[in-house]
Amino acid sequence: MKIALVGYGKMGKIIDEIAQKRGHEVVARLKETPTAENLNNPDVVIEFSLPEVAFENIKACLENKIPVICGTTGWLDQKEEIEKLAVENGTAFLYGSNFSLGVNLFFALNEKLADLMKNVDEYSCQLEEIHHIHKKDAPSGTAISIAEGIIQNNPKFDAWKLEETKGKQLGIFAVREDEVPGTHSVYYRSEVDEIEIKHTAFNRNGFALGAVVAAEWIKDKKGNFAMKDVLGL
Repeated sequence: MKIALVGYGKMGKIIDEIAQKRGHEVVARLKETPTAENLNNPDVVIEFSLPEVAFENIKACLENKIPVICGTTGWLDQKEEIEKLAVENGTAFLYGSNFSLGVNLFFALNEKLADLMKNVDEYSCQLEEIHHIHKKDAPSGTAISIAEGIIQNNPKFDAWKLEETKGKQLGIFAVREDEVPGTHSVYYRSEVDEIEIKHTAFNRNGFALGAVVAAEWIKDKKGNFAMKDVLGL
């Protein structure tokens, strides 16, 4: 495949290396806004940029009828508009708050546990996410996905909130620490014990590999997708 990388930071460079190892050609490495000219006619775009420019980046690619794999978080208030654009332009869009295989398995486990805990009143629930100090958004997109998985499967909660919460709000604690790639924990605490599920990333390679696998999967598809579609979860 011909792949264009939009947003060429640390993640973009790792994706570049993995894509080439898997036999793909990287035809563009952009830090600027993509256009029909500088994208160089790719089969798919992988977009890892910044929250403030993600929407315009994705919009430009979809308007050129190029499918987009997006891993940028912090812009999701405009996601519905992007999904509409993908359909209108007869192409495909896939957003992932996290492309790691392990994290997507963790999402499924989290939803199952939330369903199991919905009728057990002795336990309160909280989330914690730890990321490197360079991360721009808080909470992380992954933590939001985890929170949404709990809310959808446990009627005790109807919203999430950063830091300490009361009532039906689910608390997310966001910690920024050194060069941590990403650690996410869900705690169910009672007066007598605690249940914890946790995912710890050791480096960014798992995220990058998942993004390339998603790019391979989305070729010739139309519509809006998620990593659970790629992995059959």
